[in-house]
Amino acid sequence: MRQGFRQSMAWLHTWAGLLCGWLLFAMFVTGTAAYFQDEIGRWMKPEVHANPDRAAATQAAIGYLQATAPNADIWYIAPPSARTPTADLFWQPGKDEIAARGTRQRGDTSAIVDGYGRPVTVRDTKGGWFLYRFHFDLHYMPVLWARYLVGIASMFMLIAILSGIVTHKKIFADFFMLRFGKGQRSWLDAHNVTAVFALPFYLMITYTGLVTLATQLMPFGVIANYASPGTFFNEVFPAGKPVERAGVAAPLVPIAPLMAAAAARWDGAGVGSVRVTNPGDRSALVTLTRAPGSAIGSSGDTLIFSGATGALLDQSGATGGAMATQAVMIGLHAGRFAGWGLRWLYFLSGVAGAVMVGSGLVLWTAKRRAKLPDPAHPPFGFRLVARLNIAAIAGLPAGIAGYFLANRLLPLVMEQRAAWEIHCLFIVWGATLVWAIARPERRAWIESLAAAALLFAAVPIVNAVTVPRNLLTGLLSGDWLFVAFDLAMITLAVGFGFAARKAAHAKAISSRRARRAARAMATA
Repeated sequence: MRQGFRQSMAWLHTWAGLLCGWLLFAMFVTGTAAYFQDEIGRWMKPEVHANPDRAAATQAAIGYLQATAPNADIWYIAPPSARTPTADLFWQPGKDEIAARGTRQRGDTSAIVDGYGRPVTVRDTKGGWFLYRFHFDLHYMPVLWARYLVGIASMFMLIAILSGIVTHKKIFADFFMLRFGKGQRSWLDAHNVTAVFALPFYLMITYTGLVTLATQLMPFGVIANYASPGTFFNEVFPAGKPVERAGVAAPLVPIAPLMAAAAARWDGAGVGSVRVTNPGDRSALVTLTRAPGSAIGSSGDTLIFSGATGALLDQSGATGGAMATQAVMIGLHAGRFAGWGLRWLYFLSGVAGAVMVGSGLVLWTAKRRAKLPDPAHPPFGFRLVARLNIAAIAGLPAGIAGYFLANRLLPLVMEQRAAWEIHCLFIVWGATLVWAIARPERRAWIESLAAAALLFAAVPIVNAVTVPRNLLTGLLSGDWLFVAFDLAMITLAVGFGFAARKAAHAKAISSRRARRAARAMATA
């Protein structure tokens, strides 16, 4: 604080942004992609075509379960939606069946069916779900540790945002200043413009992200008032009492009237999941859970019907103020309630956030390079930051492109295929880091950005060669998902290609300036 409040905030902003900048960049990129996780998942499962009626598809799914797992204790159904055209089914086998089978594979108790209840054989992939989970669970490490790291990074992000607001007293004026080809000044302009462009979004997304991890990051209230965390969660999210079978066979009532009754009670909101307990028995219960995207503060409202008569037996109680507030915070963060227009606004704001973090990381090196005693031979710490910048900013997008390519190129019958798609992402990302270390810094920037551009450009080409659904066939048949995805890949390829060209141009300018300086020194 000896240099004044604003100068101290500038120091805090710089180091808070740098220390967790690479993780924050990865969180922004994967979190931004997660706003279209359902669409990414559909692209990565090109075998899926149908977009059926929800009630009819749910009834057809029940018909499949009645034929496949009639003696199961519980059926779980995730009905199709406008963004997910298939129904995901899971069932819990009865005790006798478990004892007879012994160990079992996950595929023995799950299925994906179309709108007519027919099983759909799809390639094994995590799709957009992996990018969503990586956003806050990372990978290759325990989830608990990952969420602590993500929470710490989010706290640093909040500090960086608030200190940045204090530091840039002309921040709104700087929003209209975007000068190209000015070196460090251009990076600062890019950082300022993207920072102001979606400043309310950054504050909201960072704060609400911390709220979602509140009980883990700040468990003190739970510890002070409950004997164990399990007791707290059992009280907040009480589980229903187990229902014993009556031993009397009874057909299950049609599901469509129950879904219509639920929609009427929820002001038209849809059903997100269906659970049938003791199917085929007079004691059967049908539990309908409200879709999380039906409202900004949807908190899993449930209705419980008798499976034999269709009578409403119970419903979830009213939530308190704290739970309602948390539900709104989580809803704001996840954006599941958003329509197409708002979803694109979320997405573009996330892209701006990634650019803001990335430009801030580059700006750190740009500001300090000229102050080095020997810019041609910087110290180890500086070189480490520069190489990590390349690996983060160019390597992660290249890895995501590799993830999409692996989805099309890996054999369909490959063991642990979904895991290997994810491995391919990290292999490409790690290869970029190795390349950044092995090559001169400026060449590494050009080559890594160019590699990302080539990988994204390859996605539509490989897709057209490997599956019948692509940009051309989509334009002819109205398969707009595949049209939009290919156009997005082409846009990213053009963007990274342009960045590689600018990096090469900057290298040429720097070389000319160095030669002029050398001639001036020789003349002197």
